[in-house]
Order: sequence, then C-alpha cells, then structure tokens
Amino acid sequence: MIIKIVESDNELQQAYKVRMEVFVNEQKVPEEIEIDEHEDAATHFIGYEGAKPIAASRLRFVEEYGKLERICILKDYRGKSHGMEIINAMESVIIDKGYKQAKLNAQTQAEGFYQKLGYDTVSGDFLDAGIPHVTMIKQL
Repeated sequence: MIIKIVESDNELQQAYKVRMEVFVNEQKVPEEIEIDEHEDAATHFIGYEGAKPIAASRLRFVEEYGKLERICILKDYRGKSHGMEIINAMESVIIDKGYKQAKLNAQTQAEGFYQKLGYDTVSGDFLDAGIPHVTMIKQL
C-alpha cells in the first residue's frame, strides 16, 4: 500500500469516501457525525493499492499528543498489515513534529491490535457513536 498525506481536494474526497464506506455504511455511524468540525484542522492520510483508495485516517495535535483518528481500511483489504502501515506513517509525522506521545480512541474490538503496536489502555470502556471504545496512549 502507498500511503500519502492528502494534498488535494480530490484526495480528501477519496479519504472521506473510504471513511463513509467503513464507518457509515458498514458500522452504521450516523453520517452527520462522521465528518465533523475537526476536519479542517487535521492532517489527512490516504492509502492506495494501485490507484484504488483503500485506507484513510486523520491526525490532530491535541495538548501534548498526536491524536490518531478515523483510522479505517476497506473490508476487502483488512488482514494485510495495512492498518499497521497507516499507524506507522501517522506516528512518523507525530515524531517529525516533535511530539513524544500518540493517543487514540480505539474501538474495543481493535484494542488487541493497538496493544500489539505498543499502545496502552488508559481508560475504561465508553461509547462513541454507539460503539464501545477505550482511550490508548503510546510513548514514541
């Protein structure tokens, strides 16, 4: 997979399309909360297999953290290490910006995946968009 930081409106629309497919169509997150007030302040990432957009995420800097958000891979492309690849790309940007910690709110079904990447759970379960989540942090 080729991962790049979104640089054009076309790439941003492709990232939104991947997010809509995964979060709205597949996971039933309400469309009106998927795209939110933080989009303009975020660095967006898009992952391609060939010319096809298959992964997306966004990164914001909040307090002392690089905050990883909206990480998703199209269903047919999961299980191929693409999630790890996009996390690594995001963490590289966090480090390049001089931050030493990454933070994310993980769906509880993905908690084990993030633990394997070095994230520690620092909260109890909570609901976000009706889906159970936990907050996780990693020292970079």
